[in-house]
Amino acid sequence: MTDLIQFERLGLFNAKVPRYTSYPTAPHFDAGVNAEQFTRWLNAIPKGDAISLYVHIPFCRRLCWFCACRTQGVKTDTPLETYVRRLETEIDMVFRNLPQGVTLSQLHWGGGTPTILGPRLITRLAKKITDRFPFSPNYTFSVEIDPNEIDKQRIAALAAAGMNRASLGIQDFDDKIQSAIGRPQGFNETKYAFELLRDYGVGSINADLVYGLPHQTKHRLTQTVQKLTSLSPDRIALYGYAHVPWMARRQKLIDSDALPSSFERLELFNCASDLLIWDGYRTIGIDHFALSHDEMSNAQKNRTLKRNFQGYSVDPSNVLIGLGASSISHFPNGYAQNASATSQYAAAIDQHEFATIRGHVFNHDDRVRAKIINSLMCNFDVQTADVINNFAINRDALYSEFVEINRKFEYLLVVNERGLFLSRQKYVH
Repeated sequence: MTDLIQFERLGLFNAKVPRYTSYPTAPHFDAGVNAEQFTRWLNAIPKGDAISLYVHIPFCRRLCWFCACRTQGVKTDTPLETYVRRLETEIDMVFRNLPQGVTLSQLHWGGGTPTILGPRLITRLAKKITDRFPFSPNYTFSVEIDPNEIDKQRIAALAAAGMNRASLGIQDFDDKIQSAIGRPQGFNETKYAFELLRDYGVGSINADLVYGLPHQTKHRLTQTVQKLTSLSPDRIALYGYAHVPWMARRQKLIDSDALPSSFERLELFNCASDLLIWDGYRTIGIDHFALSHDEMSNAQKNRTLKRNFQGYSVDPSNVLIGLGASSISHFPNGYAQNASATSQYAAAIDQHEFATIRGHVFNHDDRVRAKIINSLMCNFDVQTADVINNFAINRDALYSEFVEINRKFEYLLVVNERGLFLSRQKYVH
């Protein structure tokens, strides 16, 4: 309890901070990065390099109230056909600007709801991608799946295309909470999706839970966690709900008075975390959990874990190319983001121009800060040797920075000649 009082005094319960899937974060991108810069970065990728590819499908049959992603509702498949055609054009444009022999170490389809695509469109899009960028050995092809928007035919098409990892959105199984966030999803539908994926040989399944939802209590969350672990997902992401109705207007449908307090959110996280650890999951970073056999657990042990726009990752590539409206690319020299509005994205692609409208070019300070933030989020420490071996920074100056940080947080951290360490990992969430 002493820690909690101290955290409250420091303002940590009410602090508004980025999720840091990138540094600088997307709100700080500017128009200094355009299609020409994006093209130059594509041209600079070495021949035969292995890259990651993210494909954004922004469509949903229904719009869940809690979601703040770039999505739009559709009633027919006509917009899907048109969008896939534009993705194919964009894929060809990227291919023409890349050196020869580039392969895919990781392919991820996100959204929105990627499984809103029918089997024919799934097969068509996947074939276009792999015709242009064949998979590397030991590749990962992951797809975000809504258990309400899946069937045997779509799973079969994805598996035939090479999908070997799936991520299922669950949020919470409680009926009252589902009603409060506009996300009805029965446990049986979710169980069926798990069984289908395993029947078709998908070897790794991730599930997303959300804490901090309206009407959520430790008892209700415990029931949800127990139902989920009965399905034995290999990984679980436990995200905190961000109530930002001024950014995501659909969240105005959620009763803010029913949301748990900041202190209650911490209790909810710790409740779920304790249950998952009890069931054999290892804590991965600030919001992921994985079974011991999962490669994410090994990456954490080996200090090779990364955090990117999809969360924690074990992908070895240092290039991530984003396709589709609002998607973000990450190059060694900076970030580039496509137009968020589907109409603006479409207008550029129809002119056979890249839809890049903003981004960020890294300077030395960006690289140092990004390295430190990534290490804190993945390893709960910053090791002095790791920083000074990669950047022109004086050891004494770095140590002084660590001491000052520790002072500002009332000496909650551990600082020594080896670096800076979070001493109470359970409460960093």
